[in-house]
Order: sequence, then C-alpha cells, then structure tokens
Amino acid sequence: MKLNKIAQSIGANGKFPYVDINWLLTDSRTLSFPSESLFFAIRTKRNDGHRYITELYRQNLRYFAVSEILPEFKELPGAVFLQVDDTLAALQKLAVAHRNSFQIPVIGITGSNGKTVVKEWLYQLLHADFSIVRSPRSYNSQIGVPLSVWAMNENTQLGIFEAGISEPHEMENLQPIICPTIGIFTNLGDAHQENFHSLKQKCEEKLKLFKDAEVLIYNADNKVVDISIAQLDFKGKLFSWGKGNKSTLRVVELKKSNKGTLVSLQYNSKDFSVEIPFTDDASVENALQCVAVLLYLGIEFTEISRRILLLESVAMRLEVKNGIRNCLIINDSYNSDLNSLSIALDFLNQQATAKNLSRSLILSDILQSGQSPEKLYETVAGLVKNKNIQRIVGIGPDISLHAGKFSFLANAFFDDTESFLKSGFIHDFKDEIVLLKGSRKFHFEAISTKIELIAHETTLEVNLNALVDNLNYFRSKLRPETKVMCMVKAFAYGSGSVEVARTLQHHRCDYLAVAVADEGVELRREGIRIPIVVMNPEQGGFGLIFDNNLEPEIYSFRLLDAFIAAAERLGITDYPIHIKVDSGMHRLGFELQDMEQLISRLKSQQQVKVRSVFSHLAGADEAKFDTFTKEQVERYTACADMISSAFTHYIMRHILNSAGTERLPQYQFDMVRLGIGHYGISSIPDVSLKQVCSLKTIILQIKNIKAGETVGYSRKGIVEKDKRIAVLPIGYADGFDRKLGNGVGEVLVNEKRAKVIGNVSMDLITVDITEIDAAEGDMVEIFGETLTITEVAGWLKTIPYEILTSVSRRVKRVYFQE
Repeated sequence: MKLNKIAQSIGANGKFPYVDINWLLTDSRTLSFPSESLFFAIRTKRNDGHRYITELYRQNLRYFAVSEILPEFKELPGAVFLQVDDTLAALQKLAVAHRNSFQIPVIGITGSNGKTVVKEWLYQLLHADFSIVRSPRSYNSQIGVPLSVWAMNENTQLGIFEAGISEPHEMENLQPIICPTIGIFTNLGDAHQENFHSLKQKCEEKLKLFKDAEVLIYNADNKVVDISIAQLDFKGKLFSWGKGNKSTLRVVELKKSNKGTLVSLQYNSKDFSVEIPFTDDASVENALQCVAVLLYLGIEFTEISRRILLLESVAMRLEVKNGIRNCLIINDSYNSDLNSLSIALDFLNQQATAKNLSRSLILSDILQSGQSPEKLYETVAGLVKNKNIQRIVGIGPDISLHAGKFSFLANAFFDDTESFLKSGFIHDFKDEIVLLKGSRKFHFEAISTKIELIAHETTLEVNLNALVDNLNYFRSKLRPETKVMCMVKAFAYGSGSVEVARTLQHHRCDYLAVAVADEGVELRREGIRIPIVVMNPEQGGFGLIFDNNLEPEIYSFRLLDAFIAAAERLGITDYPIHIKVDSGMHRLGFELQDMEQLISRLKSQQQVKVRSVFSHLAGADEAKFDTFTKEQVERYTACADMISSAFTHYIMRHILNSAGTERLPQYQFDMVRLGIGHYGISSIPDVSLKQVCSLKTIILQIKNIKAGETVGYSRKGIVEKDKRIAVLPIGYADGFDRKLGNGVGEVLVNEKRAKVIGNVSMDLITVDITEIDAAEGDMVEIFGETLTITEVAGWLKTIPYEILTSVSRRVKRVYFQE
C-alpha cells in the first residue's frame, strides 16, 4: 500500500511520499527492510515506541506513525511522521482498510484453547487448494492480529486468522480486522478468566468475532457455548457438531487405539468415518473442527478421510537444542513462509547475541507463497542479508534455481533433503547457530536427527514466552518509570541462568541479580551487558567483581572496608555498590543505629559510590504480616532518607520482592526485585501466572507385577493385588525427592495421575499405571501446567523455591519460544 493511502486510512493529515510500504513494524528489534517499512510507535503501560525512533532512524528507517512529535525528531532530516491520536488504534484502522480490499473467504478462530492447532491443521488440510495467508504462530493479540491480516496480498485466496482476548471489549477491535466469513469457536475454558466475572460472559465476548460471519462452526456438546450461541442474534448459518441428534455433524461413535481415534460421523443423513492419528481428547476435538470446515467447503467424504489421516503434530514453539560440534540448533521445520521466517530469524539473532557463534540457515522451498519465485526469493535474500546470516543452505528445486540471489554469503544448494544428507555437507557445521526452516514435504526431521545431539529422556522444559508474560504481569503493577531487577541466582532458580538472563535482557529488564560473583562472571562471558548485582559477595571474589563490572551488595562494615581497600589498591574510584538495610528480617544488613557511622565512612573515601539502598521484607506474601511489613518499610525509609540526604547524587530505593510487588505496589519506590514470580508462583490465590518450567521424562519400561511381590529397594513397594507399573528414568540425583516415594508423590501419565510405588532410587522411580492406558516411550509430566510445582511442594511440606532449585544440572534444559 502506498504511504499516502496509509495516511488517509489512519487519519494522518499532511502530504506524504508516494512510496510502497510492505512491512508494518511495532518492535524496533525486528527491522528487516527499512525502505519499505512503517514503524508504529505504540505506547503501553511499560514501554513507549517513541523512544526507539532515533535508533531506527540510524538504521535507515524513515517512516513513522506517532502520537506525539518529540523535540529530538527535529534532528532527523528526511524522516516522515504520520501523526495520529492513538497509534495502536491507527494500526488497527489500517488493518481494517486492508482487510476490506479483499473479497475472499476468511476463517476466523477463537476460543480458550486449540486456536493455533486448528489454524495450522486447516493449513495442512487446505494448502493444496488455496494460496493461504495465516497468523504466524500465536499472533492473536490486539497488535498481532492487524500484523497478520496485513500479510494478505493480491495472490491470497484464503485467510486463516486466530483472535484471543483477555478482557471485555477487546474483540470489538479485532472483529472488523479479521471480518471472518467462516467462524470457528474451538472451546471454552478457564484461560484468561481473571478479567471476566463468568464463563458465559467470556463466551459472549469471544462470539463477537462472528458478528458478520456467513457460518459459525462450534461444538454443541459444550452447554455454555451452545446456550450462548442460541441467545446470540446471529444472522448466518450455524454448523454445530457433537453427540447430540440435533448437531449438523453428529459424532456417532469414538474408538481409540494405539494408532489413533476412529470417529464414526453422520452428516446430511449420510454416514462416514475419519481416522484421526491422535488419541488425546484435545486433538480429537480440534480435528473435528477441521472436518466441519472441510464439509462446509464441499470437500467429499473420502477426501476428508484421506486428509485427516495425514494430520501431523503442530510444533507450537521454537526450540533451542545443543547440536553436534558445539552448534546450537533452532528447529522450526514444521512450516515455511515469509512471516514465520522473519520471526524465526529474529529469534535466531536473539539467541546468537554475544555467543560468538556464526549464524546459519537451512531453508527449503517456500510453497504456496502467492508470489512469483523471482520476487519471493529476492525478498528472502533481503531478509537473510538484513538479519546478518552468514551461511545459507537451500534445499529444493525453486530456491536452488535462484541461488544467484544469495551470492553475497556462503551458500550451498541441493534439490532435496536426501541429496543434502548424502553430500556430507552436514559435517561442515561447527561453532554456529543453525536455524532449520522447512516446509513439511521436505522432511527436515531427517536433518534435525543428524545435527542435534542425542535427546535426553528427562528434561526440564523452560518456556521463555511464559517468563516474559510473567515479567509483563508484574510490570503492569508498576509505574512506567519504576525499574525491575530480576533474580537469576541459583542457576535462575534451576531454569538455567544464561538463557533466562538473555531473554530478560532482550525484554529490557533493568538489572539482574546473582548470589555470588562466579554466577555473574558466567553471564558476562555469555554476553549479558546490563547491570548485575552480586547479593553475597565474597572477599575472594572482589577481583572477579571488578574485572566483570559486577555491582556488590554491601551489608556490613567489615565487607565495606574490605571492598574499599581492594578498590583503592587498584586505583578504582566511584565504583557502584548497593547498601543492604536490615529493616526487621534480621539476616544481613546495616541497622538504623549504624547509619551515622556508615555515612561517615562512605563520605571519607572516593573508591565506592552508593547506587542503591535496599531492604528485604520478611512476610510480604501474607496479609497477617502487613502491619509488620509497614513497620519494616518505615524503618527502611528512615535509613534510606538519612543516606540520600547525605549525598548529592541520585540513590535508588527498593524493598519489594515478587509477593510485595503483587500485594503492596504502593511501596515500589524506584525499583522492585522479581524472583519466584518469574516462574509462575503467585502470592495471590486467584492469579494464575504462566508456568515457566515443566519437568518431563518418559516411560522406559512397563512391567506386570503379581500380588505379593515388591517393587524397589528395601522391598517397600508392596503389591497387594496384581499391578501394572512403569519405570521412569528420574531419581533423587535428578531432584525427585526420596520423600515422594511409597505413594506420597504422583506423576502425570497421559493426563492421568499415577502414584509412585516403592522407594525413590538415585536414577529411577516406578509408578502405578494399572488403570492408565500407556505404552513404553510415552511422555510423563513430573511437574508443569497440570501437576504444579506448588502441589509437589505441598506433598513435601516445603516451598516451590526448593522444588525448582533442586532439579539437578544433569537434567537437560530445553528452551523454547511459542
């Protein structure tokens, strides 16, 4: 779209250049094509896009949608500003105008769960029939939806977009942007329930997406959904499916086996069946939504059955895994299109930052792009160049035909995956980060098998999106100017300090905190640049602190004198320190009676300079201690006032931890410190934070045990009746506490709970699966989304901190981004 037409669409006054804008940008870190991009400077509770305009200008971007013309913009010659009242509203208005220029079928999907899976499965099922544009990954927010719809072009024959909301009235903004002709309501659950007073209210809000749809597809077995739709003044056609006789598509029978689920169906008084290659209820439900869409589109029964049988699991996330010869592998080989390629390359750059690894891309032909191959691979080459990729391996006849467009970097091209594997080229990868990005037909899983290190059977999965979501939840409690210090001590509470720190730095955390200097050194070595506080500095580690620009907590005169002396020996002046005040917790820190002596000592030297004064609350997580907490704050404030008034420079204050930030934000001062809250543990009962860590393993072996026999050491697992048990490769050396043995602990096997039977061994446990349909190799959840860390802690009469930090380092950490 031309810039002048964009200006007209969003209500920006003035004369604007007649230039093409192909890319809309809301995140300054994702710039790819400066000359064709328009940046929307969006203001949120915690950030302001206007801050990054000068930075983007230096990267040759010239077109900006803003809500305010700042003084510094006058120093940007050639910059073009489209001024509007609200940049988010302008972005959405532009997407509406773009959507209205297309008269094609558009599928809109909403619901509590399953949106992304249904979207991706519909793409698998229909990509041979249509040139499709769909939401990249889970782009279903107020910003993500307009960016998704913008990707439609003159070659698009079908759009598939998902929409998510977290509070009332949000869907009213998304409805005209997607304006679906075919609506799918996946299901209704508790996700994002906190801002709705009932499930029915949330259901009614979501249904607003389908106001002008031609047809609405839904599961009539969900009574709240069925009733809400019946009460809806819906003008289009209702296409229900379910077990009821009145359903448009009736589910007659479900038969599950080891291979999948055979579903007998009836439609228009005709019987047919589909075999779904999954057995879990969620996948069956999602597949049946797709069957209904295919029927509505007029596809024959036999063809539907053939396509459904070919459905493949949807990789919902970008995983980072260790690879051969010191490589890191990012596996995104479940689809390939321009939008998802751009997102994956941004993730690659985020992971590669300061890792001293070169960047490589293994890319297949991009199918059904709707563009001519000439234009498509010219755009791909531009992306690759702008994202600083140093080597590309192209696989497929089309990309190979356009190999000349990639002559600016190291390259190799192969007609198919088999040719690449036979070439031996895979052995050239060393000390690099490699992104696998391939369309399904190229079977890149064969490449990932060769290039990834052997997978561990027991892993701690760390969801980096959930980490960021939790960070933003706490930020929403704060004033925009309040800083955030994130605790990454103790191996980031067991989740892996380097990856967590890198993610927090990328999302503009202000400070990090570690326990000892060695932890800070590791982060500096991995390219972490933001300030790092050492909470328990040791005199033997002062050299490491100075060498790596770490900032120590100082809590006693002995430590202060020793640190000043060490700085003086090195000729260091004004080195930043953080003064710890004991306001009532009675662990480390200076007390009120120490203030005069402390101030005198600080004023008598030039080696150190106080960066902040802080304290720690003893009972911020419990209301019964609120009176004591207030007393602590008063003692701390008295100390901080004395120190601040003694010096002319600005000294930060902070006292709140995660619980305090949630419950007592009035005491936020200049900064807060977040710890366990990052990882999904809230001090407020009704708040559901995202679970960041999931500990998983597999079933190694299944045995049938006769009554009267025993299981495990000391014959503690007494079998009173015939049982079927599963042996799992996790034990107390991995962090599975011995106290969880003999029926105390449980694990989740195929969504059902299985009690531990017998003693916990160093490397193995056994669980009772007598009543559970399971097979060797099945995944088992030790803790995660369903079986929470808090519940496991309750069995052991301890706190979630201990559960997380007890997961040993021999357990492989797998990081992913959804």
